[in-house]
Amino acid sequence: MLVGDGPWFWAAAFERDAEYGGHGSPAHVPPDALIARTKGAARMGTTLVVVATDAKLTKPQARRLAIMAQTGVSRAIYPVHTPLDGDVVFAAATGERTLADPVFALMQLGALAANVVARAIARGVYAASALPFAGALPAYRDKFGSGIA
Repeated sequence: MLVGDGPWFWAAAFERDAEYGGHGSPAHVPPDALIARTKGAARMGTTLVVVATDAKLTKPQARRLAIMAQTGVSRAIYPVHTPLDGDVVFAAATGERTLADPVFALMQLGALAANVVARAIARGVYAASALPFAGALPAYRDKFGSGIA
């Protein structure tokens, strides 16, 4: 989620209104930031995502939406989809609105979903609190503060 050991989120380019601190991106990516690290112990670093829409989607369209939204996971987490985690995205549709143009509208919906997923992951890390027991890892804001006011 973070670029190296600094306060920068991989998803910095998608941030709006300093919603996760407003630190932006580092001037350059430190070489150690590209070393693959796990998000925790094996099978404990899984990121589960559900993207929901009010659009009326067929099963293949919902599958395509999940595939496109999965791009957001890649924008927010490095590395992603490793053999040590279970990162996955599901899509759900209420069917309340019919898409005017099923192909173009689905393309727009999927692109927006990817952006929102990247933002949601970073925002979740930014807003989280440390677990309340001795020896727990510090939360993001415990390490880096709240960023831009």
